[in-house]
This record gives sequence, C-alpha cells and structure tokens, in this order.
Amino acid sequence: MSDKKKIVILGAGKIGVALASLLHNSGRYHVLVGDFSETALESIKKRVPVETAQVDVTDEPAVAALLAGSDAVVSACAYDLGLGIARASLEAGVSYFDLTEDVAATLAIRDLAEKAADGQIFMPQCGLAPGFIGILAHDMCRHFDKLDRVKMRVGALPLFPNNRFKYNLTWSTEGLINEYCNPCDALADGKKVTVHPLEGLEQFALDGVTYEAFNTSGGLGTLCDTLEGKAQELDYKSVRYPGHRELMHFLLHDLKFNQRQKLLKEIMEESVPSTPQDVVLIFCAVSGWRDGRLEQITNARKVYHNEIHGEPASSIQIVTATSMCAVLDLHFSGKLPASGFVRQEDVVFDEYMATEFAKPYADAQQVRAPVGG
Repeated sequence: MSDKKKIVILGAGKIGVALASLLHNSGRYHVLVGDFSETALESIKKRVPVETAQVDVTDEPAVAALLAGSDAVVSACAYDLGLGIARASLEAGVSYFDLTEDVAATLAIRDLAEKAADGQIFMPQCGLAPGFIGILAHDMCRHFDKLDRVKMRVGALPLFPNNRFKYNLTWSTEGLINEYCNPCDALADGKKVTVHPLEGLEQFALDGVTYEAFNTSGGLGTLCDTLEGKAQELDYKSVRYPGHRELMHFLLHDLKFNQRQKLLKEIMEESVPSTPQDVVLIFCAVSGWRDGRLEQITNARKVYHNEIHGEPASSIQIVTATSMCAVLDLHFSGKLPASGFVRQEDVVFDEYMATEFAKPYADAQQVRAPVGG
C-alpha cells in the first residue's frame, strides 16, 4: 500500500472516533468522517486531524456523491442504516464494510453484492461478534478431520457490575436490543435451524468468575452456512453475569417491550449507566475427530479497557475498531477475495493476527482456568 487509501467512515460515535484514530495514525489511510451532527464532527476533529463532512446518511444520492473517489466506506452507524449506505456504495463503485449483527441486513447486502463491480467488495459483520469470533472459530475448525461441535461465547461486560441488571451499556443500545429480540441461527444434527433469543441458558466459570450465556441473534455471522453439513452442532451465545437474562426476559416478554423497542431503548439509556471500565470475554470451543480420536480444543481470552493513541477507550471500542481496521488492511493488501460478497470466514486467521491492528487480540489475557457448563 504505497499510496494512502481514502476511507470514508460514516458515523462519528464512539466506534467511528476509534476507527478514525487507528486508521489516521497508521499513516496508511486518508480518513474522512461523515455524520449529520455538526457537534459530533467538531468533537472528532478536536481529537483526530481528519477530514469531516456533514451528511444525512439516509440520503443515498448524497452519500454516493460523498463516496465518489474514495477506496472504501465503513458504516459505523446503527444497523438499520447499513443497507442504504451499501446501496450508495454500489452506485459509487466503492467497497463497503460494516459492523452489523443484523441477520436481515446482512442477507440484503449479500444480494446487493451480486451487482458489485470488479474490484468492489461488500463485507459486513467486521467487528467482534460477528467478526473476530467467526474468524477464530473457522480457523480452529481447520485442525479437525471431522467436526462435531462448535461453541462460540462472547460478552462485553462491565468490570464492576453493581446494579440489579448486572450490566452497563458498553456499546450500541439498538444493537443490544436487536440481538435480544431476533431469531438466532444454529446447527443441530448438521442442519441449519432457528432458535429463540434468550433461550438455551447455561452457566460456566472462567478465572473463578461465574457467568451465564444464552442465545442471541447474529453473532456467528455466516458461519452456519459455511459449516452446514460439516459440523453437527454450532451455536453462539452472549455472556453476561448471572441474573441478567431473567430480567431481560421479564422486560421483553412479560412486559412486551419486544414490541416497543424504541421505548425500551429510551428507558435503558436513561436508567442504565454506560461505563468505559469494561472487559470483553471471548470463548470458543471446537470438538471433532483427529486421527480417529474425538478431541476438543478451546481458546479463551479477555481484553480490558485501555487507550487508543493516548485517548481512553473501552474494551468493546478497542476490539470492534481494531477488527475492522485489520480487515481493511487485509483487503488493501490483496489478501481477501477481490470482488463480491466477502465472509469473515474468508479471512485467514494467521494473516489477520499478523496485522498491526490485531495487537489487542494477540496481547489479550489468556484464560487458563477450568471451564464448566
């Protein structure tokens, strides 16, 4: 990458700021951040010397015009805005990347990618889960002659939970509610199935701390399609402190907030504090046959809040933004498919980990305590 690549980041929130800082400070990218909020744009310019532009991301012609001449666009907006941005990127002939966990949006973007120009890719789900967890799981699967079960568990958790919810808002509230309300993909007996969110409750312990995990939507990305007929069982669950799932089930189902998600978002953002003091827990276990023996390998790690180029950053900011940046590096290094829809499973794990942006994952605290559940 001899010349700087021009990247347009749409969304000047916490992840957008982290992306802008990482890409700009790498010295390999020219960054433009677009957002409707002038206040947000002024704030980002005070922290990172990048170009900014005010734009309504729901105005697809305006977005397409903004993207003209750029090399890629990253949507750091709410999941329901991604498809419109993807359509604008198709019109502009610019490669598209996002962080969505929304299954319907990903399917629509996959269909859109069939119209991609040569050299143009559409790669959603480039964060943590979906994102890194799928890259890790797929790589672990390669070590087996025949697969049995793939378990993926991820949690973005407060370090110091002190409310009945045992939770603080550490990332997008819309995304959180979305994954708690929508159907979840899984594999059972080698076939793709749909399971209910908040179900499949289990408990396990890492480093002496007890956690619960339950079904949530979107975290495994396209891995079900990739491993259907190969793995007997595959599931993804979000990790929380015990008791959280019971309260969420009460809110969403007993009080029917699953039918009033905007109101629930308002209530949560007014009542549940956010925190920069968080930890991301990543756990993946794969079992299968090697040389005629049934074996299991496990990878468990924790990433703590830290800094991004001198600015305090939550762990979810760090792992989400660095994962996106690592994928961008691979794309511009010619290490991903050159056109069309690109899955996280198309990423070679060792190449991903060799990028400078993957350092938080490489340096993560390895968990060695026994696991039960």
